[in-house]
Amino acid sequence: MDQAHYFNADPGIPDVRRPLAVVLEGREVTLRTSAGIFSPDGIDKGTAVLLAEAPDPAPEGDLLDIGCGWGPIALTMALRSPAARVHAVDVNTRSLSLTAENAGLLGLANVAAELPGDVDPAIRFATIWSNPPIRIGKDALHELLRTWLPRLEVGGEAWLVVQKNLGADSLARWLAEELGDAYDVARPATSKGFRVLRLTRRR
Repeated sequence: MDQAHYFNADPGIPDVRRPLAVVLEGREVTLRTSAGIFSPDGIDKGTAVLLAEAPDPAPEGDLLDIGCGWGPIALTMALRSPAARVHAVDVNTRSLSLTAENAGLLGLANVAAELPGDVDPAIRFATIWSNPPIRIGKDALHELLRTWLPRLEVGGEAWLVVQKNLGADSLARWLAEELGDAYDVARPATSKGFRVLRLTRRR
């Protein structure tokens, strides 16, 4: 499949849903997937690294998954922080539908699958997790991060995972320059060819 499909609101290819057996939070579950989304056959390597390396998200408040796909990050956040509200954001409406369906299969009432423009602009996030869509191009990626990272609340953390050979270190430098001293940008982990970046909002 041409990966450009999953960057589109409507992937333009048939939505044929099928079972997806995965392990989330040590539990074997059967969820739903389809073509036309990111990593339809399971948890991709980058997301697996993020889920292994990131500490638990904030236990309460609003949490954010940027680019949710079928939902592995958002679902994990919701399982770890059942008292929080998880906003699973994607431009791909099929991804949103699958994330909502999978949250229902897991009995998670604290997941909201939303288009970016449908998220209340007044909301500030206690934790942001993302395996950001690097392949949309540098300009589009920078605009995406400029949109969401300033909505991190003071004291909150954003955790991103980026493949080293796709510019993880240059992205970390750009983030530090772009966000300035209001944020601390660190690279606390490297695993399986991926960097894990942590951004902490100071003020």
